[in-house]
Amino acid sequence: MSALPPALGGERFEFDSPAGRLSCYAAGQGAPLLLVHSVNAAASAAEVRPLYEHWQAARTVFAVDLPGYGLSDRSDRAYTPRLMTDALHATLEQIQQRCGKAPVDALAVSLGCEFLARAAVEAPARVRRLALVSPTGFNGTRRRRGPPGSVVGAPWIERMVRGPGWGGPLFRALTRPSVIRYFLRRTWGGPAIDEAMARYAELTTRVPGAEHAPLAFLSAQLFSQDINTVYEQLVQPVWMSHGVRGDFTDYRGKDSVAGRPNWRFTVFATGAMPYFEVQGDFNAALGDFLASAPSPARGRGLG
Repeated sequence: MSALPPALGGERFEFDSPAGRLSCYAAGQGAPLLLVHSVNAAASAAEVRPLYEHWQAARTVFAVDLPGYGLSDRSDRAYTPRLMTDALHATLEQIQQRCGKAPVDALAVSLGCEFLARAAVEAPARVRRLALVSPTGFNGTRRRRGPPGSVVGAPWIERMVRGPGWGGPLFRALTRPSVIRYFLRRTWGGPAIDEAMARYAELTTRVPGAEHAPLAFLSAQLFSQDINTVYEQLVQPVWMSHGVRGDFTDYRGKDSVAGRPNWRFTVFATGAMPYFEVQGDFNAALGDFLASAPSPARGRGLG
């Protein structure tokens, strides 16, 4: 496919799915833990490296490249929440084929949380617990409770952003090394960033077809207009964590789920990826959550 090296150690395997060919990393032994990276112009499984490396000592850890990212299928097609959610359904099925039919613990970052939450609502018996790191959908005071399956971006925005003569130059401008580091510093909320992740982000944007999913992201086609409804339908235990620095600090909307007995919250004095900055504290809190007794999943989900 390309000269892009693996983002993580351990085993890398590929499988076909309704969302195209997917790439996934696996390492360790024990109960499975799925890690789902965020979505941006230069995303990949490299974003979850500290968690992948830490938890393989106690778990069988899986880290998937979402469609359009990393070593997964990057073809020119519609990138939607449905495509990303279907990719997670297929990944969970692969994990259960390898590790048994028991439900899977899963962690997602930023916009990846929306896809994981939808998958958990649609197939509650597959997901035991959800750890949501800096999830989208909770900023401001307006909640997203639109029609099922609707997206935030208007079709004309996607046509403009992905149109000939516009999308390619925009993507190249946003993925210059200096620009990638600029946005990472805004994510971290300071000058210190993870250089290994930044270098891999540069490499992953040079793969043929790398622009397709990011342009859908930029045109808001990957943000679900009904995501708050989805979050409120979760019946599994949910741990939400976030930081207080950088661009991703407005989580006023979490009051929509704060009173629910299956939700718990932790705020770290970090940027949007606390597991890079305070690995000990983050993994201790995550470990407490993963050791908590899960309530049985109930309900029919979204169908």
